[in-house]
Amino acid sequence: MVKIISSLQNPLVKNVLLLGEKPRARKEQNRIVIEGLREIRLAMTSGFHITDLLYTPELVSDDDLKSLALHDNQTELTEVSRDVFNRLAYRSDSGGLIALAEPRRLVFGDLQLRPRPLLLVLETVEKPGNLGALLRTADAANLDAVIICDPQTDIYNPNAIRSSIGCIFTMPVVTASSGDTILWMHAAGIKIFGTALTATRLYHQTDFAQPSAIIMGSEANGLSTTWLKGSDDLIKIPMLGKIDSMNVSASAAIVIFEAMRQRGFR
Repeated sequence: MVKIISSLQNPLVKNVLLLGEKPRARKEQNRIVIEGLREIRLAMTSGFHITDLLYTPELVSDDDLKSLALHDNQTELTEVSRDVFNRLAYRSDSGGLIALAEPRRLVFGDLQLRPRPLLLVLETVEKPGNLGALLRTADAANLDAVIICDPQTDIYNPNAIRSSIGCIFTMPVVTASSGDTILWMHAAGIKIFGTALTATRLYHQTDFAQPSAIIMGSEANGLSTTWLKGSDDLIKIPMLGKIDSMNVSASAAIVIFEAMRQRGFR
């Protein structure tokens, strides 16, 4: 029997709000909040377990609801009023669906790399919106994995999920320390290309056909000394205007798709 909730004081409603706002609550409960039909479908098809599905009948079609409910019969279905949904929803076009799911915490041993892997490594990423944009680029290029080193934001922040349009679920994502990541890549024979304003080699003069990792630093500080010293080579994008850098997601896209061009977009 489906539960029906119309009160903002309901414990489940309060908990969904808490999980959306507090990284500590997400960690303690091992739950994340996913909003929107597309994002929930991507999570499900990528093997994430949806524990709870909240929906508003006026906003979601029966066919869409049934397709999600039938995908995992262990999901708890809860109908909420439109007023409750509007309080829970971050955006107005999320289609009347909000899910709670168990996150994935991958480690290096979980990755299944191709013979010539191409990886994106992000050091101390701070802004969930930037993380989401970077994950979209990684998905578009079908990278082997994204590695987030010493993150300054929860990778399952609801804004990161929204801005990634669900690519957080389609991409293998590992979080690790910078030191451990450098050791792992050296052992795996992956060439490390750090991006830095001090580099002399331009990105398009670099051989990305070999097993490669592209390292992006924070917008505020760039790469740390750990990565500047740990990289096999340092590269840069030529800047011809008045400023010396671009948004990190734009920079990553430029370098990644140069690598893809060299690989014949395969």
